[in-house]
Amino acid sequence: MRILFVGDVVGKSGRTAVAEHLPGQREIMNYIGGDDKLLRPMNYPQGTPGSGVGLYRDRRDRKILVLHAMGRLFMDPLDDPFAAMDRVLAGQRLADGVDAILVDFHAEATSEKLSMAHYLDGRVTAVVGTHTHVPTADHQVLNNGTAYQTDIGMTGDYDSVIGMKKETAVARFATKLPQGRLEPAEDEATLCGLFVESDDATGLAIRAEPVRLGGRLSPVLPETATAG
Repeated sequence: MRILFVGDVVGKSGRTAVAEHLPGQREIMNYIGGDDKLLRPMNYPQGTPGSGVGLYRDRRDRKILVLHAMGRLFMDPLDDPFAAMDRVLAGQRLADGVDAILVDFHAEATSEKLSMAHYLDGRVTAVVGTHTHVPTADHQVLNNGTAYQTDIGMTGDYDSVIGMKKETAVARFATKLPQGRLEPAEDEATLCGLFVESDDATGLAIRAEPVRLGGRLSPVLPETATAG
């Protein structure tokens, strides 16, 4: 199976980059508008509207389980994301009723993201980190077959401060005085993400390669994939 994770979409330029570089996935724009396939963190307190778990099927009728959780270090305190993963995965196994399990871990601390990846290694197809909007260089397949990258970056204008107009953001740090409202930067965006290829027999990853298209960052594309 070939899987593309796209980093946090920031502002109009980020949405434009998605539409330009992924013309075959335009339906994602409807999700942003409120489709029920849009997930919130699974470790929100019980009773919070929405769900952090989604089970979907691809065009070949393969089952794909998507889990979304939020970290707790330097973030608003939520329920334990590790325990939340265990509760869901207790009833789901790769290659036994589900063909791929994908985890989006939205967290600030690299140590927490790495810990989650090693905790789930061999139990899920991929763990990707989001939130910091800067792509890291540690894309890899872990020892037990889980693809991982600490942060897949953002899809937005990188002539900015994590997607926001740099003038206002810099002034906030330099003066420590109240400044105007942060607004998304609007020049050409770079689409950032992670390409993962998995083994259909096991559901585990065999490749993990970064993707960068357009904008200011050096372009990177994976080599031609071999699986369906």
